[in-house]
Amino acid sequence: MSKLVVCNLMSLDGYIAGPGGDVMVLPLDESFSAYNIERLRAADTMLVGRTTYTGFLSYWPAIADDQNQPAVEREISSINNRIDKVVVSDTLSPDDTGVWRETTRILRRAEAHEQIAELKRHGEGDILTFGSTTLWNDLLAAGLVDELHLMVGNAALGAGDPAFMAASPAALTLAEVRQLEGSDNVLLKYVVG
Repeated sequence: MSKLVVCNLMSLDGYIAGPGGDVMVLPLDESFSAYNIERLRAADTMLVGRTTYTGFLSYWPAIADDQNQPAVEREISSINNRIDKVVVSDTLSPDDTGVWRETTRILRRAEAHEQIAELKRHGEGDILTFGSTTLWNDLLAAGLVDELHLMVGNAALGAGDPAFMAASPAALTLAEVRQLEGSDNVLLKYVVG
């Protein structure tokens, strides 16, 4: 059985992006990539929404072979290129999946809860969600999220896109707190339910 793990970076005041969806205002440092590779190594499936998927597709595929990139970024790219990807979208088509066509499955919103529950029942490694705030908030409300891994950065944005869109319907139990190596970012890991 797989766990659905949500990983997101957010500001100290709870925003996953600044005004206009600007994620570059968040404190992205080497600890962010180091933690993401840790989570990707434990995962069999990446579950994302259309916006995150198309953003990843436009950036990650070529990084694996770019010797000017840090080793951790090349490894993230390599895993992203081969990991099974499930995209929840009513507008994405197989023609939009480019070089990831063979590793991408598209779920329509109406079937997402049932199909994701099925993935969880029959998987072995983690199902990992990055970004995709609308999607993971919906899955949290539906009782399908098992863990929240929230990297809290040392910035207060004052406005932007909030991490949470509604109250959690289940209890969140703190499982881990850790300052990330070489960073002012802190990881908060919660078990849902």
